[in-house]
Amino acid sequence: MKKYNVGIIGYGWVATAHIAAINATPYAQVTAVYSSRKLDDAEVSAKWGTPIKTYTDLNAMLADKTINVVSVCSYPYQHKDHAVAAANAGKHLIIEKPLALSWKDCLAIEAAVKKNNVKTCVCFECRYSNQFTVTKSVIDQGLLGELHYGEVDYYHGIGPWYGQFRWNVKKEAGGSSLLTAGCHALDALLMVMGTDVEEVTSYDTKSKSKIFKPYEYTTSSVTILKFKSGKIGKCAAIVDCLQPYYFHTHLCGSEGSLLDNKFHSMKLKADKNAWSTLSLKSLDSGDVSDHPYQSQFDAFFASVEKGVEMPLTSLEDAMKTHAVIFAADKSAATGKSVRL
Repeated sequence: MKKYNVGIIGYGWVATAHIAAINATPYAQVTAVYSSRKLDDAEVSAKWGTPIKTYTDLNAMLADKTINVVSVCSYPYQHKDHAVAAANAGKHLIIEKPLALSWKDCLAIEAAVKKNNVKTCVCFECRYSNQFTVTKSVIDQGLLGELHYGEVDYYHGIGPWYGQFRWNVKKEAGGSSLLTAGCHALDALLMVMGTDVEEVTSYDTKSKSKIFKPYEYTTSSVTILKFKSGKIGKCAAIVDCLQPYYFHTHLCGSEGSLLDNKFHSMKLKADKNAWSTLSLKSLDSGDVSDHPYQSQFDAFFASVEKGVEMPLTSLEDAMKTHAVIFAADKSAATGKSVRL
């Protein structure tokens, strides 16, 4: 089995989670890091227990022919330039969410990927979480029947206690509550309900708390989706709440319902007044060190080895999610529904 060499673009908080997860897979190891800050090779290598060469010149790192894959962990507003440059250098791509902060930039990444025929992994890693692998299994087994309504909501107060707060509050860096973090919930909603979204209506607001005052954009939104199939869905993206992290899921179908870690199915002839409990670990932290990157990266490197697109979180999957996100933000800004 080939061992892939990976170069990291950006050496911040999320990069540390990527490096740990990549080095833990049997398929790859990080051998290079690009940062705008001057790093010490020996210090970085010692931290990760493996030889790592550091760069302040991105083109120099991308010119290294021993690097097979590049992981883009830079600021979201830099993703387009970095992903396009890496694709043009013939490197397979791991791209942290959001893919980019505009649909135009997303299309530029897509064009570069297709032109250079490289494989992609976009970090909607919550699809690989225990919560959503179990949820998807319940759906696939038909225990809920045919879904007609679903809501997946993201509640995570991203305040000054998070390192990303200093840059995330800027409109040009965070974008919106959906883009900066709620995208995980919207993406999970599409995974379970389908991607045939016909119309999007969204409303947004902002907390009066002084804690969240530095944000340059509205930090709470609720989005209603109408699907071509007739289904409807709802996604709340709340990054200015004062409560523990909560990834809410409620799905209703022709044979039953699922609520977070509980479900009720007519097919099991269960007590109609009682829920059955699922054995699953709910998503309960916004810390990247707790996110299931390794499972996602294992699937990605295995797909690269086979020369196929990875399941669940390829660029194609991410583009569908981002199309809905940008439509939702447009709806919230204009006060009108947006048809896709």
